[in-house]
Parts: sequence; structure tokens; C-alpha cells
Amino acid sequence: MLGRDQLAMMVQPDRVHRALYSDPELFELEMRRVFGRAWLLLGHQSQIPAPGDFFTTRMGREPVIVARHADGSVKVMVNRCSHRGSTVCEEARGHRTEFACPYHGWTYRTDGSLRFVPLADGYGPDVEHKKSELGLVKVPRVESYRGFLFASLAADGPTLPEFLGPMSTSFDDMVDRAPNGEVEVAGGVFKHAYHGNWKLVLENHLDGLHPNYVHASSVEAAREAPDPTQPEKYADIAVRQMRQNGAPEAVWESIGIWTTDFGHGYLGDYHSDSRLVAGMDNPAFADYREHLEQKLGKERAAKVLGVTRWNSIIYPNCSFMGQFRQLRIVHPLAVDRTVVYTYSFRMKGAPEQMYHDTIAFANVVNGTASWVLTDDLEVYERVQKGLSAQASDWVHVGRGHGRDADGNGRMRRGATGTSELHIRSQFAAWLSYMTAE
Repeated sequence: MLGRDQLAMMVQPDRVHRALYSDPELFELEMRRVFGRAWLLLGHQSQIPAPGDFFTTRMGREPVIVARHADGSVKVMVNRCSHRGSTVCEEARGHRTEFACPYHGWTYRTDGSLRFVPLADGYGPDVEHKKSELGLVKVPRVESYRGFLFASLAADGPTLPEFLGPMSTSFDDMVDRAPNGEVEVAGGVFKHAYHGNWKLVLENHLDGLHPNYVHASSVEAAREAPDPTQPEKYADIAVRQMRQNGAPEAVWESIGIWTTDFGHGYLGDYHSDSRLVAGMDNPAFADYREHLEQKLGKERAAKVLGVTRWNSIIYPNCSFMGQFRQLRIVHPLAVDRTVVYTYSFRMKGAPEQMYHDTIAFANVVNGTASWVLTDDLEVYERVQKGLSAQASDWVHVGRGHGRDADGNGRMRRGATGTSELHIRSQFAAWLSYMTAE
């Protein structure tokens, strides 16, 4: 197994070793040390509104059940029968009063405790006394922030507030935009897979240089698309976004990229180009603004809408877009195979047209036949293919290196909007997880 010094040598100030994307042994170590230690976003409380509601997901390699127990608390349990190891639930979501193993009938309550063992005497006289030890294994730490559910497989470590730090404001941005102060998962889930390492999607979502190149075809298609309303500035939200990707490089250079401890970061914030906020004059948006002002007052509503963040990354498994009510959870399967789940959110108290815009955006940006996603997936797979080549061992991530600046407190700002600061920050967190005692 690779030692601390060997791991440290693979992460240099402006470059990283290609093995971090292509070595199966390193991937297995990541599953234990990164995904086994970090806080991972699992979903949202609106997915389990009532006692007995549940959904299944993964924490790295661990299959888990997220359930609302009878007392209203949220429980996260490893989806593995304590008898012979079968998963006890294969449904993606649903409602249960208990989980029964399909193999030998061992039955568990929604808090994971063992309720019933068929023919219990056959397991020995003490089985009834050992029921408290034979429940589903509980994930040791479960917490939430603004309705978003997190869990950690590590019993010790930073608290969730410490882990999120300044990035909690990106969740605030998403939730505060709802007139009633709540969002909910709605419209199902997009799932897509690609033949590439899990890190690629998190790096790409804060990459301000790639849109004009990777998305050239979708930008061209959006420019030729007929507008659903007139004048042009009222174009459909998805078309507007595609045209935004085609903004001149000088605009991308002028936007903000920020990173924090633990590898988190966001793109946006201090640009002033009108092409990047074209949707503000949409009639549907004007109706929504009126609803928000009625709830918050004009001054507070203006402050909420004045936040212009796009992609936010919560390392190592989450990317979301507060303005567009989109959230993606990254599930690594193998060193060169990744699945991404994308959820759309409805803002409670907002006009229904805003939710229609959310779904339109999801279809065009995150759908498996979208103009944009197919561009990105093609590049991820090309990168993975290229990194299997033996010609060079290093991947260069030095754009902006030496010119990035510390911000307030734990925030760091890229020298320009196309700095690769976020990749260096993610690998600093990666190394910390991988080499911790």
C-alpha cells in the first residue's frame, strides 16, 4: 500500500500525478480514506417527509438506506443484513414500516434495530438477548443543513458546520430564493454514467475556461434556436444559459472563483456582464420577484437575488446550482467509471412557471440527451483515455498558480475566473484525507 510520502509526492503545487485518475489501487484507498471520512451529501429531507419514507443511495462503496423513523428522526443504515449479508432493500425509494431480508426473513425497524428472526431458536439460546447487537449497522454521524442531509462513515472528525464553513452560504442562496423559505425535490432524478474518474466532473463544474471550447456546438445551436417569446432577452431559460456559455473569454476571466477548506468552492459572484444575468427581465421572473418581495420585503429580496453564484462544489461528492435549482451527487463506481444523480428542486411559494423553467433547464443541461451534458461526457472520457497513455506522468493544474489571493477568513479567490485554483484546492483536501492518521 502507498505510504504518506509516496502520496505526498503525487500532489505538487502546480501538477498532480496521472495515477490519481487511473490507478485502481489508489481508487480503493480513496473509497476508504476520502469517502470513508468526509461528510457526504445524501439527499434532501423532502424525499422522506413522513415516518416510514425512505430512499436508498451509496456512500462510496457502502450501500445505505436513508429513512424517516417513527419519531421523526432521520436514520442512515448500511443496507446489509447482519445475518448473511444480503441487501434488505433494493427499491430506490418508497414507504416501509420495516425492512425484511429476502434471504432468511430477518426483519428490521426503520431505525435499523432487529425486530424479528424466524425460527430464532435455531441460532442459539442467546439470539433474543443479542438483538440489540444484530441490527443494521448505523452510519455514525447524520446531520442536516437547511434541509440537506449529510452523513459521515467516520465516528470522529470535523462537525458539519466546520466542514461546510463559508460554503453554507451557497445552500442559503438556494433556499432563501424560495418565497416560503423552503425547497423540495421534485420531478424525479436524471442518472448518467461515464467512463472516467469521479474527480473529473467536480473539476469541470468550476472550470471557467472550457465553455467556449467544449460547448461550442451547443452555443451555436442556442444562437440559432427560435426564441419562445420576444424580444430576445425573454428567451427560454435553457437557451439563455447556452448563449451564456458563449460569452467572450474576457467575461469568463472577470468572474469570481472562490475556494474554501476541505476542497469546496464556487464559481460566480463579482462579474458585471449583462449577458450573464439576462433572465432577470423575463416576465415570469418579474412575477416571481413580486412573490419574493411580498414575503421578504423589497430590500431583503434584492439582496437575495443579488447573489450570482453558479456551480458550487461540496467536495467530494456534490455539485449544485442554486439559481437554477439543480443538484448533482457524484457516485464513484470504479477508477474509470462514475454515475451522477441530478435532482431538480421546486421553490415553495414561487409561481409555477419558475418550476417549469427549472425542468426546462434540467432537460437541456442535465438530461442524458442534452446539448451540454453530452459535450462534457465526451471530454471526460477523452481525458480518461489520454491519462492511460504512458508518455507523461503529470497533469498540469497550474493556471493562476502564484497569483491567487486569500479572501476573508477561510476563502481564497482565483486570480481570474479561469484559474485552476479549485483543482489545487480539491487535491489539497484529497491529500489531507488520504494521509490523515
